[in-house]
Amino acid sequence: MLKPFEIFAKIPNDIASGIFGFLHEHQKPLYKSALETLTKSRNLRPVFLEKKPRTEQFAWLTEQVRRRQNDSMAAHVLQIWLVGAHKNLLCDFLDGFNIPHDENGTVESLPESPAREKLMEVINGLRTKYDSTLLAIYMNTFQSLDPSAWPTLSALIEEDPTLQLH
Repeated sequence: MLKPFEIFAKIPNDIASGIFGFLHEHQKPLYKSALETLTKSRNLRPVFLEKKPRTEQFAWLTEQVRRRQNDSMAAHVLQIWLVGAHKNLLCDFLDGFNIPHDENGTVESLPESPAREKLMEVINGLRTKYDSTLLAIYMNTFQSLDPSAWPTLSALIEEDPTLQLH
């Protein structure tokens, strides 16, 4: 199973930049925190990056979250982006299994791994509503948070090329 930094390494640059663009627009405190944390980890001052055009900032941030040592930041950024920009996908996924959640698609705890047939049914339903790359990012991110939680999802991701990030 991919770790969050590996997910970032496999997603296209335009999507990664879009993630940071979303954070800059809608989650300014997190964007600023990510910028400060990642610049300090490279022994740079945040002002070094803040003076650059946004496209250069996003490219630099993307490069940083693709590094193993920034895996926890990559996980946090992916989670905030998915909850903030794609909560309908999260809610539709959880609704497919009748898992109680709040309006943002967050849950208290996950039930045991669903049967393979049910998982395929829910994912196939999502394919009709959502972009395949977004769906693959979500499935991989969901599974990266606790790879042992839903082994049927891990197996399905490994078998189905449309759920893999290339």
